[in-house]
Amino acid sequence: MISVQSLRVEFGTRVLFNDLSFSVQPRERIACAGHNGAGKTTLMKCLAGILKPNAGMVHAPKGTRIGYLPQEGIHIRGRSLWQETESAFDETLTLRGKIDRLSHELTKLDPRSSPYAGMLEEIGGLELQLEATEPARMKPKIESVLKGLGFKEQDFPRDCAEFSGGWQMRIAMAKLFLQEPQVLLLDEPTNHLDLGTQVWVEQYLIHYPGAILLISHDRGLLDTLCTRTIAFAHGRAEEYAGNFSYFERESVLRREIQLKQYQAQQREIREIQRFIDRFRASANKATLVQSRVKMLAKIERIAEPDPPDAVMKFKFPPPPNSGHMVAKLEGVAKSYASLNVFNGFDFEIHKGEKIAIVGPNGAGKSTFCRLITAQEAPDAGNHTFGHKVATSFFSQNHADELDPNQTVLATVEAAASRDSAPHVRNLLGCFLFRGDDVFKQVGVLSGGERSRVALVCMLLRPANFLILDEPTNHLDMQSQDVLQRALIDYPGSVLIVSHNRSLLDPLVTKTLEFRIGEAPRLFSGNITYYLEKIAGENPRGTTGLTTKTAGQPATGPPASINRKDQRRLGAEARELRAKVLKPLENELATLEASIAEYEAAQTTLTAALSSDEVAADPEKLHETSLAVTRITSALETSYSRWGDLSDEIEKTRAKLDIETA
Repeated sequence: MISVQSLRVEFGTRVLFNDLSFSVQPRERIACAGHNGAGKTTLMKCLAGILKPNAGMVHAPKGTRIGYLPQEGIHIRGRSLWQETESAFDETLTLRGKIDRLSHELTKLDPRSSPYAGMLEEIGGLELQLEATEPARMKPKIESVLKGLGFKEQDFPRDCAEFSGGWQMRIAMAKLFLQEPQVLLLDEPTNHLDLGTQVWVEQYLIHYPGAILLISHDRGLLDTLCTRTIAFAHGRAEEYAGNFSYFERESVLRREIQLKQYQAQQREIREIQRFIDRFRASANKATLVQSRVKMLAKIERIAEPDPPDAVMKFKFPPPPNSGHMVAKLEGVAKSYASLNVFNGFDFEIHKGEKIAIVGPNGAGKSTFCRLITAQEAPDAGNHTFGHKVATSFFSQNHADELDPNQTVLATVEAAASRDSAPHVRNLLGCFLFRGDDVFKQVGVLSGGERSRVALVCMLLRPANFLILDEPTNHLDMQSQDVLQRALIDYPGSVLIVSHNRSLLDPLVTKTLEFRIGEAPRLFSGNITYYLEKIAGENPRGTTGLTTKTAGQPATGPPASINRKDQRRLGAEARELRAKVLKPLENELATLEASIAEYEAAQTTLTAALSSDEVAADPEKLHETSLAVTRITSALETSYSRWGDLSDEIEKTRAKLDIETA
């Protein structure tokens, strides 16, 4: 579908990637991995035809439609939300307009004339074309996509200019989904989406009919959706036959193998060179020396692997001790003009609790954060802090409060405590400010960069109650991992507004849900638990095979089915499982055994590469290196099949559960 051949992109002396070649097949899902600035977005711009590479080419068959969703910079105005998304069906609208125009002209012609017959035939041909575009599906499809992305019917006639930046991205995404290009290029599509919309987008992309290339810092989305990964680092791009978690494991393994091969080859080169140097002046060894010189020249040098990225373990400054009750809201009410956000709301957080705050935009999450930190007073009810509570609050607005004339380093050093001051430079590096970046003035930074500076300042202040409002919006995977580990080890209390499931699941033990027009609800579990609970309350999509009241447990088979029928249905269900599911499970068991054998062989061969016996024998070293390469390739294929097979088994089990319910 798309062929990338020997692509090279450079900016000044910096090479983002060189000699990059790969292809995109129909319905493939490819993740682009790497630090911010490594070249992921640049590749997408090359594929979309926005940026011309320095060398190489991107080829797609004539007529291939490629759709690109950038990370930012979308500003739509002058059209209603409905008009903008309806324009995705320009072909249908054009055909309708032409048919209407010709039909109007037809009324002016004599039905007995040849022009009338010719125009009638033309209208018939256009109507056949229109029917092929399925115009009846246009309106319900637009409604479905807009509602799935969080828009309400009352939003449809609003001018696009009335929507904020995050909603502008949703408008562009809706139009792109409705156009259904054969290749979809998505750069951070879930950055500004609430949790419910993220789940909808994830399911939409899983069933999307075209190919997808995805840049995202949402590990869960990458693992669920993608089956290939292109990783960008140190001016190179490497392919991995698996999702993001597979790439993380395999990249470590590849580096270890390359390092062992490099070290073994270097020992071999040193031995050959030592022989040459020792006997270079010896006349009777001249033939042997020349043989070694030729051998040395023929050796294809293995590149020394790049050092692994340094992983810093950041710890929050020791928080002051506080009482058991950290903060409490009692009978709180809050309104803005005619909008009633809370009414009679009670909430209490205790020492050491870590709670996720989720819900759609506009449901009251940020208002709650301002109330619980006493930055805003309630219209009614009481707010109480516990004994010796020291709060630290991160919000996107804090980025605008930074002094634009200060450098990044000076800003952060001013916020650091005495204990954390020595770690300022390392922590800035973890949050993507490296080298001379720390000497930039805050005023020249982008909005995302200022948010990261504000986050670093907050992390360095001693506090026992942290409130974080969307802290990971502008962080790459490594920065997210640093923040997550620090929060897991943090002994204080945490309230965190986020829709990043991978960040939240290992961290939080409770989930506070906000819904527009409804009272907040507290769930005693992490995000996965919360999603399971609300899925049970609001099952999406009925099969017609079973019916039950939302939120109520199933009560067994209908009373009209007698015991004999129940036994027959049970036998049919077991037969169906044995026929459909058992072969897949058997294949999975066989595959897992093969993977175990491959992994054992890989371990043995990797160890052999480091042995003196193999290192001293060039032929053995070559054979062992080839064997390692073959085993690694077989493992990649097996891991990929294992992932596909596991997904197929899971889907088959779910389908059988529905069909036999």
